[in-house]
Amino acid sequence: MSGALAGVKIADFSWVGAGPRATKDLADHGATVVKVESRKRLDLGRLSPPFKDGKRDPDGSAFFAITNTSKLGVTINLSDPRGVAVARRLVAWADVVVENFGKGFMERLGLDYATLSADRPDLIMLSVSVAGRTGPMSDLRGYGNSAAALSGLAALSGWPDRSPHMPPFAYGDVVAPMFATLGVLGALEERRRTGRGQHIDVSQVEPLVHVIGDVLLRGQLGEKAKPGNASPSMAPHGIYPARGHDQWIAIAVADDAAWHALATMAGIDASLDRRGAEVEIALADWTAGQDKHVLAGALAAAGVAAEPVADGRDVFSDPELIGSGHFVAIEHAVLGRCEMPAPPAHFAAAEVKVGPPPLLGEHNHRVFVDMLGIDAADIAALEAEGALA
Repeated sequence: MSGALAGVKIADFSWVGAGPRATKDLADHGATVVKVESRKRLDLGRLSPPFKDGKRDPDGSAFFAITNTSKLGVTINLSDPRGVAVARRLVAWADVVVENFGKGFMERLGLDYATLSADRPDLIMLSVSVAGRTGPMSDLRGYGNSAAALSGLAALSGWPDRSPHMPPFAYGDVVAPMFATLGVLGALEERRRTGRGQHIDVSQVEPLVHVIGDVLLRGQLGEKAKPGNASPSMAPHGIYPARGHDQWIAIAVADDAAWHALATMAGIDASLDRRGAEVEIALADWTAGQDKHVLAGALAAAGVAAEPVADGRDVFSDPELIGSGHFVAIEHAVLGRCEMPAPPAHFAAAEVKVGPPPLLGEHNHRVFVDMLGIDAADIAALEAEGALA
């Protein structure tokens, strides 16, 4: 069995998070993705912790590894015209070109969609940015947290009596790639039917607005913009302490039957205001001395929605995720044997194969010589002279 996207060829010029996460999904589903990097300007993902044994190593970043599984890796110095010439050879090979540079960068290299599509009308290009390639903010350069601020996500996060809270990670770098992947698949289908390629423009702000639009609307209508853990439709609804250091359980009560069941189990007067501070305190006192897993099971059996709050150890040992094959063991030259998350979509008649991420410049010969047909001596000379570095 082959991957669902076997035969699709992608030249991936993107870096850090938003672009690479999209091409990771495509690569895990069988597309041949060639990731373009440079030793002159390392991908910030390679400089992001955690690192193997805590040692800063561009080939030892777990962040980079998770975001770039199943890809081939090459180095091209795009500040050298000879490097750009090789990049054009790679683009000529590709069905899809992906980039997330600042506006104008690809244009200066002659690798922009308008230039490339003049000779390749079937070419598909994906551009990912904070605020898109058009409009008054198209020149903005930033990261996922910039999108969190612009989309309203930061204003919705945190507690009602405190300032806005930035998400603990660049959430836009996770949401935008889902839409980017969908865009590439749609463009591939359009090209199959018509023979035409196209330029796909994905911002990080718009996907974030898309997924939190209902909450933004409630805030516009006068509800609390930052509800914390409270819910407008459920009560009690929150995170409560469990036995052990930094252990918690999530409880969500949807109706009167669930409330009475919870009140009976916790020894709380069911006539109290379910949204009141007295109930919150009593509930926290009751949960604090109990094992989060056991308590969640007992509450669920009584008809109360509850789950243990999983930390990193819980997630990587979760029997459901393990049983579904979500984690796939790979061998990596620096990280050793480690587990990578597989795509969450399971195909009955297509292979999903997660391979190791590339070392920096690991596949220069394989890509430039074997795949593109450039003379090996020429590639060696370009590497020695810094054009392929």
